[in-house]
Amino acid sequence: MVIQPGKPERSWRLGVVSFLNAKPLIAGLDADGAVELIHDVPSRLAELLDAGTVDAALVPVIDLAQPHRDWQVVSDACIGCDGETLTVRVFSRVAPEAIRRLHVDGDSHTSVALATIIWREMYGRRLEVLPFTGRETVEECEAVLLIGDKVVNHTLIDYDIETDLGSAWKSLTSLPFVFAVWAAPRGVQVSGLASRLSRARDAGVKSAELIAADFGPGLNWPVALAKRYLTKRLKFTLGPRQQAGMAKFFELARRHGLIAQAKDVIVA
Repeated sequence: MVIQPGKPERSWRLGVVSFLNAKPLIAGLDADGAVELIHDVPSRLAELLDAGTVDAALVPVIDLAQPHRDWQVVSDACIGCDGETLTVRVFSRVAPEAIRRLHVDGDSHTSVALATIIWREMYGRRLEVLPFTGRETVEECEAVLLIGDKVVNHTLIDYDIETDLGSAWKSLTSLPFVFAVWAAPRGVQVSGLASRLSRARDAGVKSAELIAADFGPGLNWPVALAKRYLTKRLKFTLGPRQQAGMAKFFELARRHGLIAQAKDVIVA
């Protein structure tokens, strides 16, 4: 390979969500000549990775465990929580233990699986999961799962009971929860990418309050709430406890038939 002067030796196309929660993970990457960022909703990023449209992506963790995929986790940067999330919530007009049918936001695979597990484990309920379009009447929907920035500016005024899935998971397992990780197909050359992603995460965590002030208003977040969200609620490092939380999630997902088998959590 001939390396042109001034050109990066290797470039990466990275799939990433456009939600506020991903901003600290990509701090400075838009100015990195070796990186191209491609934005989409969480549920679509796995498809982009399957198609080879991106080299690596910030994928929902449930997608790691699909049997037709052989992916590796390529960074210790992640999107997770250790308790309340603020942005992964079930809104209901009945008590949580009485919910039978859950209309779900199609933007996330992991959160739907998480809700299914929590209701089976905590309430002994096998939920009927239905898509949520936003056109349903309150009589048609007893509960709705929303994720991301839309949770902050939702219009579900008739649903006055909220269940934060991060808090529920912590109560159930005493472990953190990981929603998304950087992954790439096994065999893809990612030398140099992990360190880039870790440096971006470290820079983003240090400047989280500035990121909240810069991006929060455009995503309809009150700045004070955006600052609390990025600095107090979210966790961005895939440490040993986070890996244990992922392993527990895969174990319960397998137990309840959501995946064919549990997957070992190994960071390349």
